Amino acid sequence: MLDLFERYRCVTNRFSVLSTDQLNQIHAAFSPEDLMGVELVLQGKEMGKPKALAGRARALKERLSAVKDGDATVESESDHTTIACVSGFLVNMPRRRVQLVTPVPASGRWPLGYRIVDERFFGTPDEFRDEVQSMIDVHMHESPPPNRPIRFRGDLQYEAKRHHFLLRSCHFEYQVTDNAASSVGDLIAGGRCTASELVAQVVTDGASAIAVADELDQLHIRGLLEEDLDERFAWRNGEGTT
Repeated sequence: MLDLFERYRCVTNRFSVLSTDQLNQIHAAFSPEDLMGVELVLQGKEMGKPKALAGRARALKERLSAVKDGDATVESESDHTTIACVSGFLVNMPRRRVQLVTPVPASGRWPLGYRIVDERFFGTPDEFRDEVQSMIDVHMHESPPPNRPIRFRGDLQYEAKRHHFLLRSCHFEYQVTDNAASSVGDLIAGGRCTASELVAQVVTDGASAIAVADELDQLHIRGLLEEDLDERFAWRNGEGTT
């Protein structure tokens, strides 16, 4: 891997370090110059860096909680987010499977800490290419799909203001300009219309179709609109399962 990095200067390598002993072995085997292209991700118990409560760790917490009659004995997940660090394609070559994934906080819906947007199987390089292109065409929209319900991300709290609205997550606050006669923010927060229905309603009240479409595009680009629309897992007033 280091030879490939030295030859092609590709993206930085990431290496999970599971203990202090392992870290010492790495430094004994490789010089600082050798590790210039390697990010050592410290994951051991001694490292003091919290892990995302996902996968086997989440399953263990659930088992311990059941044993203790609901009293979980491991650290709260409230400060954790996800193990995933990329939106893109996750390829399993032995199973010839390609998944389109994106990070989400680990939950009962997505216990591994990433949402599986789509999954395909392939047998040849050409099939792999075709499946990837198909997922791009189906899921990677430059604008909100006109006939799908439009709503804010489930973890965002909506607050209307004069000529703008606020969207708050546990870590960030987003301020969005909203000058339409019928508030775009109110309509999205209501979650009862598609993108095309929303544009039609606001335009009927005198707003510019171009301006409203641009506002929706900006919300889409900033990742503030919900994409996981399975009603079985929909949030209700800020509470639910993603």
